[in-house]
Amino acid sequence: MTAQHPDFQAELERLAYTKNYMQQILSESQRDLQSAQENIRKSMADLDYLDSSLSYLNILANARFFEMARNQKEGLEAVQKKPYFARIHFQKTGDPEEFLYIGKTSLFHRETHEPIIVDWRSPVANVYYDGRLGDMEYDVRGEIHKGHLFAKRQYKIEDGQLLNIRDIDLTTNDELLQEALAGKADVRLTEIVSTIQKEQNEIIRAHLRQPIIVQGAAGSGKTTIALHRISYFLYTMGENFNPEQLMILAPNKLFIDYIGDVLPELGVDKISQTTFADYVLAATKLKLKLRNPNEQLESLVSDGANQTTAWISEIKGSLYYRDVIERYVQKIEQVIAEQFEDVFIEKYRIMRASHLKKLFLYELSYMPIEKRLAHIKKVIASHVRQKKQAVLSMLNAKYDEALGKALNGIRDDEKRRRIVTKYIDERDERIPAIEKETKSTASAYMRRFSKYNVKTLYRTLLTNAELIAELAPEWHYLEQQQFLQVHAKEQWVLEDLAAIYYLQARIKGIADEWKMRVVFIDEVQDYSLFQLAALKTGLETDMFTMVGDLAQGIHSYRSLTAWEPVQNLFPRASFRTLQKSYRTTIEIMEVANEILAQMDEQLPLVEPVVRHGNPPTFIQAEFFSAQQIAQIFDSIRANGHQSIALICKTTVDATRMHQALTDYGVASQLLTEDETINQQLLLVVPSHLAKGLEFDAVIVAAFDTPFFDTKIDRKLLYVALTRAMHELYLIGPTKKTFLLEN
Repeated sequence: MTAQHPDFQAELERLAYTKNYMQQILSESQRDLQSAQENIRKSMADLDYLDSSLSYLNILANARFFEMARNQKEGLEAVQKKPYFARIHFQKTGDPEEFLYIGKTSLFHRETHEPIIVDWRSPVANVYYDGRLGDMEYDVRGEIHKGHLFAKRQYKIEDGQLLNIRDIDLTTNDELLQEALAGKADVRLTEIVSTIQKEQNEIIRAHLRQPIIVQGAAGSGKTTIALHRISYFLYTMGENFNPEQLMILAPNKLFIDYIGDVLPELGVDKISQTTFADYVLAATKLKLKLRNPNEQLESLVSDGANQTTAWISEIKGSLYYRDVIERYVQKIEQVIAEQFEDVFIEKYRIMRASHLKKLFLYELSYMPIEKRLAHIKKVIASHVRQKKQAVLSMLNAKYDEALGKALNGIRDDEKRRRIVTKYIDERDERIPAIEKETKSTASAYMRRFSKYNVKTLYRTLLTNAELIAELAPEWHYLEQQQFLQVHAKEQWVLEDLAAIYYLQARIKGIADEWKMRVVFIDEVQDYSLFQLAALKTGLETDMFTMVGDLAQGIHSYRSLTAWEPVQNLFPRASFRTLQKSYRTTIEIMEVANEILAQMDEQLPLVEPVVRHGNPPTFIQAEFFSAQQIAQIFDSIRANGHQSIALICKTTVDATRMHQALTDYGVASQLLTEDETINQQLLLVVPSHLAKGLEFDAVIVAAFDTPFFDTKIDRKLLYVALTRAMHELYLIGPTKKTFLLEN
């Protein structure tokens, strides 16, 4: 180790003090949670000044700390093992100088209200991430504060022990970052908070009431940024939002498992974490057996693109298809509008059909169809209640007048008696009949409108030649026929879900429990424009954080190929790019950049952070050999690396290789979407499932199915190459198998 830092002893004492104070609170909270929280509230009630770092939100973090103690013993113990990771020596203009220690949660001294630890998400902590030394300013809820940053310090604390101290400035090479990047794949995700870089921090803290689109290179920390932005969002806007109203849409269950450890650490474990397909099926309450989208991808990879399938997938993801569905909804609206008739109480008209039609088509057009009808039923019922009295009064007056005339104007006793009796009988029959009729007028009137079944409606569209000709007139006859032919047999694919969700939103509406207010989408390049548009329509919000990488758009036959249309769909969104990769060494990134340069999207090359390693190794082999893989695996393990993946192009390859490895006695795991990763084993992964994951070392093997020079193959290969942090091996017959010349 380098020479000991002059402040090492003082910092040891400070760490011991912090841990003791935390322990004291932990013990107290377990003894008497309620009264302890009450005491905190009382002791803070007389606090008369508020600094940004000492806002009530932060001070009540003590109460949050108690909650944590009760709900998350493990989480609290984890914080005790590493209470903070940095310190700033800072002076806010007009205030005394202070040393602020930054960690994953806030902790304040109950008597003095001094911050013992400041939460990394608090405005003042932004000074650590963004500020160079010297005069600077920072934003607290729209108000600019000025101050002077004297020094920044980083700590290496493990298991509650202080190992190292470094004084840093952003101009110096950030050793802590270097050290974190050199670390193991399984701990990196959870330790990122101490190494957030300036450009990442800007995205995490970007305007929270505005959508954001991030094009981030492989390894630039997109997922991490999305998770930390959620954490920051809840910290800053927690008073206005329930965690239950936030949703992370992840690419698959494997990925949800992978990020599962990070979320509780960031205090965001109540958030809905799901996939687009699972969310839509839950929100529509439909039971549909979907074809696995990866099977679709693999059939496109192995057969070369089946033109009809690819065309239909592309169409279903387009805004044109949304317009077709919207025309369908408008057709349904017109059918309903034609059914409106005047509303009568007995023979008296109390509402005109034209008024109800106008209400349905225009004034209530912002509502889903069935909610409009429910509202119109209430309007009719209310009108009936109001008008009933008028009708009854008028009738009573009419009968009173008629009876008066009969009594006074008819001389013939017999005739008078007959007429008076007739009027009285008629009145006594009509008035109770009207009373009875008005109780059910609204319900009886609304019976003409049938309830809709979204699945049936959509199936009708997919199979009805006249409807298709009417709603998609731009398709020529052959295309219409192809479309109908593909849907003759009922089979559901992922691409149908945008249309189904859109229909649900426009006809029935999305139930409150599924109406998320804020959405975070990872791997957004695999979404179609219609999927994003449908979500925006159904959730009635544009508060989306969307992160992705077009270079990894392996489903580009049905999803995004450029960001401009997304920006048009979300006109309020800011657009950011992250070109630095923190995952891979310079040597690995050079090889990946060779593939990136061959892509149609013309994306800029990725800049790896200055970290060197061994150049990727190409091993020439005609056939797959489990023995050869076992030897490479052992040599990687000998280098001290834990998480190791064997990535191959297709599931068929992965299954075959996994079987051969098992037969040879290598402890391996074939990864599927629903698996939990076991880092101790050699992980065998088809390329499409590797997206979003990272490993200490990667072996890419290609024998029977090389990577061809096609759009999809280039992306699958790029994904495979950019999973490796430290070591990369390519094994196959020639370098051309991996689209490499040199």
